[in-house]
Amino acid sequence: MNLWRTRYGVGLMVMGAVAAFFLLVEHRAHIFGALSFLLILACPLMHLFMHRGHGAHGHHKGADRPRTGAHESEKTNQGNGHESR
Repeated sequence: MNLWRTRYGVGLMVMGAVAAFFLLVEHRAHIFGALSFLLILACPLMHLFMHRGHGAHGHHKGADRPRTGAHESEKTNQGNGHESR
């Protein structure tokens, strides 16, 4: 039988909700003071998770596709025989 559907499980959820409410109300200043540090901590986490695969040291997915970037387009435009004036 599932614990959370029993009388004891519901009682634990209600007591947990009451405890969370009082912790939030009584320690609101501490929580809001820590938000600035959480934003600073979010920067390296975003860097890790949002730049996934960025800088994989040559192990790129789809290596048969041509790369499109500013430095790559300059290399391909140098040898095409057309110069813009």
